[in-house]
Amino acid sequence: MSKLSNTQFFQVENGPQIQAKDILEIVYEALREKGYNPVSQMVGYIMSGDPTYITSHNGARSLIMKMERDELVEEMLKAYIKHHSWE
Repeated sequence: MSKLSNTQFFQVENGPQIQAKDILEIVYEALREKGYNPVSQMVGYIMSGDPTYITSHNGARSLIMKMERDELVEEMLKAYIKHHSWE
């Protein structure tokens, strides 16, 4: 038995991290399935930070809150630039 006066070290292994593009795709599809305009709802969330713009359907709200809003914007801008072949 270890001494109770010593600090114990506990390490949790990180699982695979979900990427911004995957979050955006899942949230977009959840909003579409519920009949919302995904673009309007996602813009509302990104501009305000209010998670109620995102449906809880399929865990979309909790998922989008795992990523910083600026990271979501960065991912969308990268996709836009790639789509238009600006690079």
